[in-house]
Amino acid sequence: MVMTMATPTLPTQPPLSTCCPGCGYNLPPIDQAHAELLDSQAKVRDLEVQVRILNDKATAAVDRWADYEDELTRLRAQLPQNQLDPQAQNQQLQRQRQPTTPTTPTANPRVSFLQSGTSRLSALLSPRKSTPDLRTIDTSPRTAHRNTSNPIPPSSPSNEDLIEALTREQGLRKEAETQVAVTSREVEELSAALFEQANEMVAEERRARAKLEERVGELERRDTEKRRRLDKLEGAMTRIERVRLLLAEEVEIQSQYSDDESEGHRDEQEHDDKGSDNDDGDEKEKHNMKEWDHIEKPVEPTAT
Repeated sequence: MVMTMATPTLPTQPPLSTCCPGCGYNLPPIDQAHAELLDSQAKVRDLEVQVRILNDKATAAVDRWADYEDELTRLRAQLPQNQLDPQAQNQQLQRQRQPTTPTTPTANPRVSFLQSGTSRLSALLSPRKSTPDLRTIDTSPRTAHRNTSNPIPPSSPSNEDLIEALTREQGLRKEAETQVAVTSREVEELSAALFEQANEMVAEERRARAKLEERVGELERRDTEKRRRLDKLEGAMTRIERVRLLLAEEVEIQSQYSDDESEGHRDEQEHDDKGSDNDDGDEKEKHNMKEWDHIEKPVEPTAT
């Protein structure tokens, strides 16, 4: 008797997607998870580059702001030196426009506005720096009134030009401050968004890593189970081979025994055939002897 057993076919390729037996969550393939991880890392690197660019822009804005402050400081340093000539020119222009009006030693409103603007500019732009000496500005009306009889030819810009320059510088400073504030706010918002996105990406990466580790553990458990089954199958195949060898030996022994029996039967049959031939020969000899005896005996005459 020969026993046959079907050999189970094992899958050669891993499944494309697996499902968690506990929660039923469909796990993505390992290649897809690895690609998503690389994509997330590339996004993080791009965001870091953007943050560095924004930091460079903020640094450039701060440098421009410092340049504006230096320019304003230089203009404030030049202002007391060129204060007398514009005021004298202004007084001369007023006398030319109003020849009948007597000159008074009252302060010019433009000069007071210039003084207040200068003080405000000093307070706004360089609060930590020392303010320029404004006593020359306070005494400028008297000097101008004193020098009305001897006008000096215009060799420096007028008050309108200085006020316009100060206004322009104030506008530039406000614009620079606005740009710096906007840039700082954008940098803060981008930093917060980047940190939030980085935290989300790190959390997603951790979750993906946990899923991958769980899947790897599941695959390792399946591999261990398959190996155990293969060991069992190999043991069963070994036992089957042993039984097959034993059966083959038994069949061979039985065939030899049957051959011996068949040879014995043939010998007995031949012996029986030879015995029957001998018996026939004996009977024939006996019959011949009887016939010879009958022939050799004379016939006795009968009595009359």
